[in-house]
Amino acid sequence: MSFIKKLILFCSLVWACATTTFALAEGIKLRQIQFEPIEQSWVTNVSYQIDLPNELTEAVKKGITLRFVTELNVTRGRWYWCEEKPISAVKYIKLSFQPLTQVYRVNVGSLTLSATTLEEALVQVGAIAGWQVADLSALDNGRIYEGSIRMRLDLSQLPKPFQINALNSKEWNISSDWYAFEINPKIRPLAK
Repeated sequence: MSFIKKLILFCSLVWACATTTFALAEGIKLRQIQFEPIEQSWVTNVSYQIDLPNELTEAVKKGITLRFVTELNVTRGRWYWCEEKPISAVKYIKLSFQPLTQVYRVNVGSLTLSATTLEEALVQVGAIAGWQVADLSALDNGRIYEGSIRMRLDLSQLPKPFQINALNSKEWNISSDWYAFEINPKIRPLAK
């Protein structure tokens, strides 16, 4: 094989690795999760890293509101029947841009946060703290449960023309993988 062919092969491999790495950098990735009892509730604290593809970044800057959904399920397998699902919770977070004020808005329920850059706004979207998902009595002492969580962009909440575009483009369909974790509730003292 000549030097030129080897150089072309090497350059094409480097280019393929670089584009693959770039493609993997976009999306939603779980950074940290805590699932713990606080007072009379099970509370989840979760942190995601969100990197929007260029098409979604441009859509937000043009005023399209993006709605993210975080889904949490807690199940327990049973040998005699279908699995038990004591906890199933969903949290909605909206990201929008106000062109007049040049401010990004993040809406979590009735709470509205502001950010001056898209990066700051995405950090706010990915940080879910103090999410009360169930009463403490939802899980039995001493039983082992399986938790799973993910965050995704809710394509069904986009304006109709963008939904059609989202179906044809992989860049619009961003989601984290389901992350599974084990829950083993400690034996709690009986209430007096």
